Amino acid sequence: MNKRFGIDDWRCETCGLDRYKCQCSPAPRTTLTDDTQVYPEHRRLKENGQQEGYVVLAKEERAKGFVRPVRRSYVHTKCGTLTTLGQSLAETYARDPHFYSGTFCCGCGTHFPVGADGEFVWDGSNEKVGT
Repeated sequence: MNKRFGIDDWRCETCGLDRYKCQCSPAPRTTLTDDTQVYPEHRRLKENGQQEGYVVLAKEERAKGFVRPVRRSYVHTKCGTLTTLGQSLAETYARDPHFYSGTFCCGCGTHFPVGADGEFVWDGSNEKVGT
């Protein structure tokens, strides 16, 4: 699957517009998982199917608190593989469950959708990732 998912899919909860058209409030500050600035090439895929870098909410955004528990692992319902997230990715999901439109499966080696119609559940539950 060649479709990439991520922050470019961000929509304002108030007006529904994308991050470039919304006038309600600025999109939250983001970085890559290593706290560096987001650069366009971060989406290039490595041999294992993962991106070179993943966008997360910046530390100060995550420090505002979480609306869901911080969970580190999810299961791909199509193949049954358990994938474990890094802490900043897990905290981004906990702060804003709708931040991402897709995530990576270590078993399949590619990205798939999350959300109500997505293919992942949090480990130990039936709760869909991204809801």
